[in-house]
Amino acid sequence: MSGISSFLPFKALGSINPRELNMNRTPDPGSRLRSALETMPGARKYSFTAATRAEILSELYDAFWGPYAHLFLPLSNSSLPLHATLSEVQTRLNFAGAAGEEPPAPGKSCGYIFKKGESCFRCKDCALDDSCVLCARCFHATDHNDHNVSFFIAQQSGGCCDCGDVEAWRAPINCPLHPAGADTPASLVAFASDQVPMLWGRDIPPVKNYPHRVSVPPELRESMNKTVAYAIDFIIETLDYSPEETSVPTNEADLRLQPSADPMMKDQYCVVLWNDEKHSFSEVVDLLCSVTERTKEDATAIADRIDELGREVIDMSVNVPRVLDIAQKVAQIELGVTVRRAYDTFREQIVAVLIEWLLDLTRSRLGTDALILKEVIAEELLMPRRRGNTAAAVLPDVASIVSEVDSAARLDWLYLYHTKLWKRPRLSLKEIYASILGLSHQHKLSVAAHFANVYPRVIDTYLLVDREAETSIKYFALQLFTVPSVAVHIVRHYEIVSRLLSIITAFFTNQIHDRRIQYPPNLAAEVDVESDPFKSKRFMPVFSDLRYLCHNEPVQRLIAHRHDFIAQFAHTCQLFMCINPNKRAATSHVEFETDGWISVFNVTLSLSRVIKVYGEAFAHATPAELVSAITTVVHNTLMSVTLADDRLDQTKFGPIAFHDVMFGNRFYSIVEFDVLDGWVSFHHSLQWLLAELFKHVDTLSAESLSELGLSSVREILLRNASEKAVLTIIDFPLRVLSMIAQIRTGLWVRNGFAIRGQLLHYRDFMLRELCYDQDLYLLQTALIILDPDLVLVSIMDRFQLITYFTGAVIHHAYEGPQLASMVEEFMYILITILSEGGNAGKMSMPAAVRREIVHALAVGPCTFTDLIKRVAERLVDDACFERVLKEVANFRPPDSTADSGIYELKPEAFDEVNPFFYHYTRNKREEVETVLRNHYKKRGIAEPVIVPRPLGITVGPFAALPSAFQSEVLLQIMFYAVFNILVLTEVGGGASPPSGEAILDQSLHLIMLALVERPSEFSHLCVTKGFEGDKNLIDIICVLENHETYRAYKVRCGWILEAFAQHVPNEVRIRRRVDVAQNLDPEDAKKKAARARQEAIMKQMKAQQASFAHNFEDEDDGEDEGSIDAEEPNSFGTCIVCQEELNSSKPFGALGLVQPSRLIRRHPDGSVGFMNEVMNAPHSMDRVTSTTPSWTFPPQMEDMKEAKTALQSFEMHPPQNTRFGLHGSICSHLMHLECFNVYTTSIRQRHRTQATRNHPESIPRKEYICPLCKSLGNVILPVSNPSHVELNSLPFADWTRAAGISILKSKTDPLLDSLLVRNGTGELVFWGAQDPHYVSFFRSADRWPEWDMHKMVDSVMNISRAISQQTRHLRDRPEPDAGERGAGLYLPEDLVGYTIACLEVTQRGVGGLDGTVADNLNDSQTQMVRGLITCLAKLAAVPFRGRPDEGREALRQAVIKRLLPEWSLSTLNPVSYPLLLRDPFTILVETAAIAPEMLRHVLTLTYYACLARTVIGLIYVLNKTRGSPVQQPGQRPYENIFGDLRMFFTSVVRHSPVVEHASEIVFSTYGEARIEKLVYSFTLPFLRRAAILCRAVLPSAFTSPPYTSQEPNEYSRLLRMLGIPALAELPNQDTLQTSLAGWCSHYGHSHAASQLNCGIVLENPTIYRIARLPIVLDTLFGEQEKALTCRRCNTVPLDAAVCLICGTTVCFQSHCCMDREYGDKGECNMHTRECGGVIGLYFLVKRCTLLYLHAGNGTFAQSPYLDVHGEVDTSMRRGRRQFLHPARWEEVRKTWLNHGIPTLVARKLESTVDSGGWETL
Repeated sequence: MSGISSFLPFKALGSINPRELNMNRTPDPGSRLRSALETMPGARKYSFTAATRAEILSELYDAFWGPYAHLFLPLSNSSLPLHATLSEVQTRLNFAGAAGEEPPAPGKSCGYIFKKGESCFRCKDCALDDSCVLCARCFHATDHNDHNVSFFIAQQSGGCCDCGDVEAWRAPINCPLHPAGADTPASLVAFASDQVPMLWGRDIPPVKNYPHRVSVPPELRESMNKTVAYAIDFIIETLDYSPEETSVPTNEADLRLQPSADPMMKDQYCVVLWNDEKHSFSEVVDLLCSVTERTKEDATAIADRIDELGREVIDMSVNVPRVLDIAQKVAQIELGVTVRRAYDTFREQIVAVLIEWLLDLTRSRLGTDALILKEVIAEELLMPRRRGNTAAAVLPDVASIVSEVDSAARLDWLYLYHTKLWKRPRLSLKEIYASILGLSHQHKLSVAAHFANVYPRVIDTYLLVDREAETSIKYFALQLFTVPSVAVHIVRHYEIVSRLLSIITAFFTNQIHDRRIQYPPNLAAEVDVESDPFKSKRFMPVFSDLRYLCHNEPVQRLIAHRHDFIAQFAHTCQLFMCINPNKRAATSHVEFETDGWISVFNVTLSLSRVIKVYGEAFAHATPAELVSAITTVVHNTLMSVTLADDRLDQTKFGPIAFHDVMFGNRFYSIVEFDVLDGWVSFHHSLQWLLAELFKHVDTLSAESLSELGLSSVREILLRNASEKAVLTIIDFPLRVLSMIAQIRTGLWVRNGFAIRGQLLHYRDFMLRELCYDQDLYLLQTALIILDPDLVLVSIMDRFQLITYFTGAVIHHAYEGPQLASMVEEFMYILITILSEGGNAGKMSMPAAVRREIVHALAVGPCTFTDLIKRVAERLVDDACFERVLKEVANFRPPDSTADSGIYELKPEAFDEVNPFFYHYTRNKREEVETVLRNHYKKRGIAEPVIVPRPLGITVGPFAALPSAFQSEVLLQIMFYAVFNILVLTEVGGGASPPSGEAILDQSLHLIMLALVERPSEFSHLCVTKGFEGDKNLIDIICVLENHETYRAYKVRCGWILEAFAQHVPNEVRIRRRVDVAQNLDPEDAKKKAARARQEAIMKQMKAQQASFAHNFEDEDDGEDEGSIDAEEPNSFGTCIVCQEELNSSKPFGALGLVQPSRLIRRHPDGSVGFMNEVMNAPHSMDRVTSTTPSWTFPPQMEDMKEAKTALQSFEMHPPQNTRFGLHGSICSHLMHLECFNVYTTSIRQRHRTQATRNHPESIPRKEYICPLCKSLGNVILPVSNPSHVELNSLPFADWTRAAGISILKSKTDPLLDSLLVRNGTGELVFWGAQDPHYVSFFRSADRWPEWDMHKMVDSVMNISRAISQQTRHLRDRPEPDAGERGAGLYLPEDLVGYTIACLEVTQRGVGGLDGTVADNLNDSQTQMVRGLITCLAKLAAVPFRGRPDEGREALRQAVIKRLLPEWSLSTLNPVSYPLLLRDPFTILVETAAIAPEMLRHVLTLTYYACLARTVIGLIYVLNKTRGSPVQQPGQRPYENIFGDLRMFFTSVVRHSPVVEHASEIVFSTYGEARIEKLVYSFTLPFLRRAAILCRAVLPSAFTSPPYTSQEPNEYSRLLRMLGIPALAELPNQDTLQTSLAGWCSHYGHSHAASQLNCGIVLENPTIYRIARLPIVLDTLFGEQEKALTCRRCNTVPLDAAVCLICGTTVCFQSHCCMDREYGDKGECNMHTRECGGVIGLYFLVKRCTLLYLHAGNGTFAQSPYLDVHGEVDTSMRRGRRQFLHPARWEEVRKTWLNHGIPTLVARKLESTVDSGGWETL
């Protein structure tokens, strides 16, 4: 059929709607589908489009359901829409409940398949192992309170929820959504063990007890099966021809020889580019642009598709050289690329659609039956393939699979061909398999059986071929091998453990041929650690698979009961015995340090993890089975180390030789070996396995062994091997221990870093129990198998210390300190093997965990992360770890922002601490000893002795271990350890020798151990055994007790002698010198003398202090008297550059920053939520309100429950509802102007010298960094003391009258008139930031008299002008056009007024117990306001330079004319703009700058103007919010302030009928109480700002009034402080009433009143908040689509960022939302321009980090979320659940509120020399 495809009349299919073809179709949809798919490549001219996909889907569905479409779709939809899939349509239309949740069915597991980016939960307390996870829905439905829960984000789709699967949980988790069925883990294992190895799909029964079955017509069932079968066969047949690797043919001939299914063999080829994780997007885009000559947009779209799908066709052509040229260019940069015939590529694209369709079926339903379609797919997958194309059978790959794989089903082929596919189809197939696994236990076993059937080939492909390891089918093993019943089934029937061990053997011996690992392997092959397999990174998961399999309890039972398991495993371990040995470089440094040891360690540590699991399996063994296993391992070990099996390198390892050693008058025959001269390897896997087997001390007890006719463990070994054989086995670990000691002593320094690296790995906390601890334990076991004397002499011999312990203190090889260091290391090992009882006593897991935690925390309190670095990995991973941690430690949650949570040991747990714990280093031991002594001293024990605890092993083979303390060899070691130190001390003239005190510590501890374990026997042995001139141990201890140098040991020696005295009292009495008079008197006398000296010094100091204070007070008094009327001090401290005094001798200023800001928020119209927030605002904003969050850290259960309700959005404040202005701040550091000039020059110099650096400041923006506090600055502000102007004391009415008269008397002032802005607002032109008449300091011909002031004003004007020119679009104030006088930002409003407004906003909800908002400001804030006001005053004085009063009178009149309506409305006045349309606070600022003496009266006028404005604004806002409920306060609480509010409203609006009508409606709707509260809240900010301004300008005139009795609300206090009459008193204020009437009538007659928005916008008067993030971070991922959707591209971003200023979600560093106009900046930068202006504040959700942006720069900061241990988890690497920390969250808010982001970013950039761009930090 396909042969004539290109001649058939299918060419026009592209233009025909598939729906129209329905009329003339052949009756059999199956054959029509076959025909369509076969002929499509030619018919479509090999071009695959979206229409092609739609056509294929249409054909598939038609063939699938035939005439039964109505069973899959609602009746209204007889066919699927184009491009849609069945599951999408069913879900959208909620067909048969498809959109809802599945109803609970007993015994049915959840099986929810995770999509990429979703959260999955893991509970260590409930889960059987780490692979068992829960979806968010099941997690929240079950109770995991106080459990150890972690949560992860699915990196790919495909994993599934294990809820409802009885085999996944230690105990039932009782999920209400997935109730348990009849199965139990035991019944499933039993069923799996007996199950027939392989069942075909037809033989598997349908899922039992499924309640939602529908009857299926037989024809439909047949058509479904046939279509699915055909689709799968088509996939397999196409993939028969696909290559496994991406490689480019070198020439045309090779290209044409590629296997192809194209019957025409047409020379049309496609170049396909494959995804990889090595190349960046930009690299691929640039390459595509240059190679295929595409536009950047096209290339970007292709790169996106490659990333999403896994590959894409980048070129199709009949021009073969061109095709090859493109492919070779692409391959040059190691990108995956293939060239295939277009026919084959087209078919592969069909395959992708078929897989997508099969996946869609698994998500769809037939009526209410959601399982039937999965069952159909499972049935066909588990049937043999049907061959449509016999030609493929001759392909070598296909033939080898047919010959090798028994009874291969379609599923087997798909597993094997998985590697030929690309990313999207691979993940889809895994999802299909996962959905089948969840059908039934039978299905799970069948899928696993087929996987096991081809597993060896899957591993071959994974290790040697697969280009995309992360999507390999090999990882499907994790879902199968961790299920106990599945594991036992495939281990029993497919010998998979054996195959895995063979794979490991063959792979590491490099038995690889033609990309396949040889089977069966040649067991004689040798390991080469330099070969490629060792360098491969992929072998780790193979060991993991083995570990997962062997970790299941049923498999562990098999290992224990079947001897062949341990035999083969021992063989595999033998392979790695003694690999990569080291030899000491004695004379010269090694020439070349390789890092090959790293890969060797990676392999052997992976193996040793398997050893641990294998060894643990023998807990299920009988004594006979365990003895047999030990015998096997011993045999293999001896075969290896005696070179019998020819494994070890004969050039490095010779035959084992013995020699006789004399010690303590006895000869011992021991192994002869010199570690300084021989080859020693760190890796002894068989010894580690043997140690693991010996840990089953309960099975090795005398009673158990007696059944086998054995009396002890000793007999197990000595029955088949001699003592020498046992010595040989333990000698290898002993060599390592000796080598370690020598490395630590510095004897191996010439071997370079490689040897140090190996040592660090071997003894690392996380890994030591896999190797180092095993070696120690084997040595400990030798003590109970052999004569302890023999073992001790062997150890001494290996350490080369025999002579030392016979009294020689000079050594042939160890020089000086090296000898002492070796003795110390030796003693440390001795103490460990004699006192460590963890393994010897079979300590339970909780006890072992407790012991480790106690000893880790004894060193000192630490964070959880530091704690787990001190504890072995296996213990940390155990479920009991955190429970035990709570028992022994107290948790201190973090308080401040920089804190982390700290764990500290409970006092009662200190009794469990052993300073000689074998995991301590020497330094740690000394630290712990100090900690313990201090602890006991606190408890009142003055001179504590830390007595070792007894071993406490009463049963099992190690009960005999303490008998080693009766060894004479050990006694001699103890004697000489102490004796030699005393000798060396005398030789050194009384000074302690190197390591002397450490060795004494160890020796005394050993003696104390002996006295605790065997007090009587040891005491008598000490007395009878003498050394060195018949001295015995007691003699030496008596000498030490009174030794001058070693006084610290006196108490311990006393304890030892007391212990001896209980058993040999006479011996002690004879030797001990306790002469009270002699001993104690001199000591006491010394102590008393010292005390007397101390007291005398203290007395003298007190006298000096008193006289100094007395003189100082006198001086103070003198000053005070003289300076009653004196000026305040002229000095302002010192200049931070030159350190000279800052006074009037040299000009100076304060370093400040003027920055653009959009902080001030306007009240949004029509928002009830905001209105209610205003209604709930507190009475007083200057007292601490409950801004403190409502939750605690760590959160309580109630908070967690609230958190379960998912967040719908983070919306805070719409970004367009903000007001733009300039914010000024100073950092409180002052500098001379000269120094400032020098400093700015040095900054320019730095920019020139460090040209590539991303500097923290920008020179074009005139920025600098404060040299002291590193704050960002761009201006220098004048510094002055507050002025002492007297306020005008006339009453308000008189002042108004006088002002009017003085205006009448004065002449018109043409200069003043020319200085008023043309548009009639009454603003003054010289305060316009872009006023063209402003002359800068450098251009000015006639400088101001105060040049320094001119320069400072200049710095402010330059910045203001620059910002003003760029931001006209952000200002809605009527202002002159650019170039006219007074253009630009109006400084009193947009700089000074705005800065004060921001200050006031930051002070909302904070304050002390008394005072007002003005008292809360610090000195630098008031200094800054004063500096800005000074700048305004200086600007105002410039035009009037000739006049004696600098124009003050003229400007004063201008302000009065603006305020008093009779002047502003007069025809002569050029001010036609209604006062109520201007911000009254601006006029107050102008007054403060030019006529501060009028402040009190202007305050009253501007306050009433503000009231009138608020009334109009409120009417407008409330009119819009009318239909919504606003909260009702109680009675009118503010009647005493506002009086008759309704009357006031009426009088304000009576001039405008429109507003008057609206006012009446508002009052009738809301009532007076509500409106009064709103007026209170909206006008309070004006009073607070006025208070700040007045206090800064005239602090003496505006002081906070004191309140003795009950304090009124803030409003009343501020009215009193500012001297403003309350609104309630208005009826008595005629003058005020007149002014008000004038303003209101002016407004009422203006066009603004008739406008819809009335020209007045209110500001938000409440406490400013940032976006609302959930308390528990993982709730963000539960309902991603709802909360985390980017509005620009309408998708859920891969990496989302939430703007904390406005709550918008944006894409972070993604390609979909990029700003092409602004240098390809990302969406965070785009959004920043719309929202914060120059600053951005984002929470990066997946990275769990904060992002601060400022003007193109930025920085990352720590997250406000902490885990339950009080630690930050950046990028959620640790996977612990995270909770919002209140203090950190508040800190973020304050940084934003205080305009601290620019400085924060600058400080971060300043602290790093950053040339890669700040994004890399």
